[in-house]
Amino acid sequence: MNAPQDVVKQGRKYAQVLEGAREVFLRDGFEGASVDDIVRAAGVSKATLYSYFPDKRLLFMEVAKCECAAQSKGAIALVETKGDLREVLTLVATRMCQFFLSDVGMQVYRIVVGESQRFPELGREFHDAGPAYVREKLRNLLRRGVEDGRLKIDDIDLAADQFPELCKAGLHMPIAIGLRDKPSDDEIDRVVASAVDMFLNHYEVRKDP
Repeated sequence: MNAPQDVVKQGRKYAQVLEGAREVFLRDGFEGASVDDIVRAAGVSKATLYSYFPDKRLLFMEVAKCECAAQSKGAIALVETKGDLREVLTLVATRMCQFFLSDVGMQVYRIVVGESQRFPELGREFHDAGPAYVREKLRNLLRRGVEDGRLKIDDIDLAADQFPELCKAGLHMPIAIGLRDKPSDDEIDRVVASAVDMFLNHYEVRKDP
């Protein structure tokens, strides 16, 4: 497999190839995944695999985009719900953290960072498939909060960037560079609760008693 191409062909066995690749990438990571293992898991020939994905990076990014899209849809559904703002932000933050810190989330992040200088399209595709989409929906949520008087935000774009970063504090970078193992659910809950507190303490409109 050589340089990534811009267009992925789709056909009858496209989903079959993706599912087999997903199984192998999640089990073995990008470097550990072999073409032989992928075609075996997918139940297709090498010729079929190469006809869809002539480069392993391209296949990995297609799997990653599908994972991002699936996680994004779940987060979007939460963002678009109405109700208590703290509860909605907590649910959204938890969903984002679970993906940021998952095995596939980390694998995607590492390869995008490692390969984006040589293949800038990898970074763009990853960003557009997940983070940018969720950010836009988060901006809409914050804008609604401003319009109904629950939030006071002068720069919604900045606030929409700040919130995910607060949710990663002390977890994402140490795991990404191998300093620690994946956190427990209790650790994620602690970081999320603090992130939501800090965010709302700064932006929430306080009602007079």
